[in-house]
Amino acid sequence: MSDDLSLENRPGLPDPLRVLLAAYPRDGWTSDPGFDGLIRFWLDRHLMFRRILAEMTTTSEALIDRQMDPQRFGAVISRYGGMFVNGLHEHHTIEDTHYFPVLVQKDDRIAKGFDILDADHHAIDRHLADFVDLANGALKKLDDRDPLQTATGALHEHLGLLHRLLDRHLTDEEELIVPVILRYGVEI
Repeated sequence: MSDDLSLENRPGLPDPLRVLLAAYPRDGWTSDPGFDGLIRFWLDRHLMFRRILAEMTTTSEALIDRQMDPQRFGAVISRYGGMFVNGLHEHHTIEDTHYFPVLVQKDDRIAKGFDILDADHHAIDRHLADFVDLANGALKKLDDRDPLQTATGALHEHLGLLHRLLDRHLTDEEELIVPVILRYGVEI
């Protein structure tokens, strides 16, 4: 594995940080007696972010294929884009200020993983700012179809990047944190 653990370049968490995942593999999470409450809620939030991103991607594709009215496109991107950006900022703030400081103390073997996740949050913030700029650029062109097509193409491309980066982050976060909670409990 490369020494570059940046969100943009890592293929996954290094094996030493996956030590608890080996003991608590993903396919056994839902049958574990500790799986419920916080874990279920937290994974549902991750699923929501993935679904919103998928909806915006599908909506952008429909506009690009001229299968969607520009005003409908604008309404969907505006609504889901706001939910996506605001929801991720809120989610990451809670993780950074409340959950991560507690969970990092549970097992020294995975402490570096929380530094990686924190760095991911900053990287995602930069990509979210680019998303906001691209989405707003497209929304300003709703009444001019050809420039809207071009702007939506750029937005769609960025949504693809966001999908790749967010999936990498959420997967790594889940595979680091869920085993910690299953192993040590949820006293946070």
